[in-house]
Amino acid sequence: MRTRFPKTLAALALLAAVAALAGCQPSCERGDCAAPAGDGKSDTLGKVRERGAIVLGYRESSVPFSYYDNDRNVIGYSHDLARQIVDEVKSELGLPDLRVELVPVSPENRWAMVAGGRIDLECGTSGHTVERAQTVAFSNSIFIVRMRILTRKDYGIADFPDLAGKTVVTTAGTTNVDKVHRMNEELNLGLNIIVAKDHGEAFQTLETGRAAAFLMDDVLLYGERARAIRWGDWVVTGTPQSREAYACIMRRNDPAFKQLVDRALGRAMAPEAFAALYEKWFLRPVPPKGIKLDFPLSDDMRELIAAPNDRVLQ
Repeated sequence: MRTRFPKTLAALALLAAVAALAGCQPSCERGDCAAPAGDGKSDTLGKVRERGAIVLGYRESSVPFSYYDNDRNVIGYSHDLARQIVDEVKSELGLPDLRVELVPVSPENRWAMVAGGRIDLECGTSGHTVERAQTVAFSNSIFIVRMRILTRKDYGIADFPDLAGKTVVTTAGTTNVDKVHRMNEELNLGLNIIVAKDHGEAFQTLETGRAAAFLMDDVLLYGERARAIRWGDWVVTGTPQSREAYACIMRRNDPAFKQLVDRALGRAMAPEAFAALYEKWFLRPVPPKGIKLDFPLSDDMRELIAAPNDRVLQ
């Protein structure tokens, strides 16, 4: 059984000890090392200074990472991290009044929006893969997930083989589309696979009975369940599948900006700061309905906090 994230002073002391371990790591984990070879000048920072604003991409329905509250303000775990990166940019440029422009992105268009320069940074639920790294650059990882199943409690679905012959839904522009198709072939499940445009549409497909299960990253399924009208009717189940790391994304070939981003994330995700951030978004009630996700801190995340990195996990 996984242990719930600790809340006591003793637990914070334990996390501080983890920080000490992290300090012993030889790589540039918390963004404190020198930038890679190059002139050291960030083209992104130059553009931000020139326009007097930094442009952040955000997701509209990725609870609890980046989404709207009831007043259509952008909130979430990843958005909090993005705001701390913005503070680092303001300090680096000496521009305390730097404007922040917010631009919505979808699972499918986020890569082109970053690569094409429409946005400077996106912190949401972007999974780090070798293929995607040919288009955009990734920060150090901000979360680690595994694919699972969201379904009604009374559907009798406990694990992936129970989906045989059923209709399932997943979200376009995510690695889960390929994972679901591959699993369907390997296990000969005979699935009817629906690909929704975003997580909100995918859950609506499930909620209205057009699919028996929603296959997606575990923590996002907890988020969708928290948004449900009758959230107690739903259960996240299934043996966790292959790991994937979420990260912020930015333009390639800008090592100075990546170093700044990783430095800001290193501070935001240092053990004691991370303890408060994790509790805020994954253990306490979250908007819009005040439901707790009750998503326990995983061993994968404990390892990430101990040793920050930008490794591809797939």
